[in-house]
Amino acid sequence: MSPAEAGGAGRAAGAEPTGTTAGALASLASPAPSGSRRRPGPLWTFGLLGSELVITFRRWRTLALLGVLAAVPVLVGIAVRIETSDGSSLGGGGGGGGGGEGPAFIAQITNNGLFLVFTALAATLPFFLPMAIGVVAGDAIAGEANAGTLRYLLVAPAGRTRLLLTKYVTVIAFCLAATLVVALSALTVGALLFPLGELTTISGTRISFAEGLLRALLIALVVAASLIGVAALGLFVSTLTNSGIAAMATTVGLLITVQILDQIPQLDALHPHFFSHYWLSFADLMREPVYWDDLLKNLGIQGLYAAVFGSAAWARFTAKDITA
Repeated sequence: MSPAEAGGAGRAAGAEPTGTTAGALASLASPAPSGSRRRPGPLWTFGLLGSELVITFRRWRTLALLGVLAAVPVLVGIAVRIETSDGSSLGGGGGGGGGGEGPAFIAQITNNGLFLVFTALAATLPFFLPMAIGVVAGDAIAGEANAGTLRYLLVAPAGRTRLLLTKYVTVIAFCLAATLVVALSALTVGALLFPLGELTTISGTRISFAEGLLRALLIALVVAASLIGVAALGLFVSTLTNSGIAAMATTVGLLITVQILDQIPQLDALHPHFFSHYWLSFADLMREPVYWDDLLKNLGIQGLYAAVFGSAAWARFTAKDITA
């Protein structure tokens, strides 16, 4: 039986699910003559990616995660506004902080609302952002298997490598979207509650608001890139099980474990190898001149994790017996 006939038989039996990637891709797979092997072209690949993006971002779970992320800057901004409503200032020093750590930016929010962007990203990066990425990545393959749609995706025909790559690109797109949601929410709240204008860098120099916006965009992109290692880890875990909930819980558990280990002084020699160790190095973009060492180390370690766990996910998925 050819892939087209198999897909037709599934639909005839009423077995093909609707409202999923497999169902949406039914219109993308054109019928092929019996006995022939379909070779999907570039347009089909873009159709697969587009369908996956639409379905991912239309899920209530995804929208809820983005909503929670957008709420964090609102809560931080309101809390700072209430705390300083009597004209007092927050403690914690100026725009600088030991080692350029992001949370020190909170002391500057009352002087310039743009600092709420940096503070919100620093507040969400250790837990909220990676947790959201872990949920989406962990569900990427395991969720399809649990719903019984994975085999239909492979019949469509997606091909295992093509499908896995599409899933990973979708998770990376969510990384970028989640980070931009936090940044835009923080920028909006900061503009409504606090003054805007020139801002002082960690080094004490003054830069224009336009340059500050550009650096905020660069910081958001760096934060999104800091999550590609987590995305690859979650995708690998997703190939190990047919339970979406188990994959999501395992990924989030690994995130928490790594960050706990990163705080244990006795493991200092291992800290530079943890994917979370250089996450807050994005604050070095607010130095004048920019301090690139930790930024490049962060991007390098993320690329390494993406390569290792991406390869492991491919090796596991291409050899996996698909029964669901």
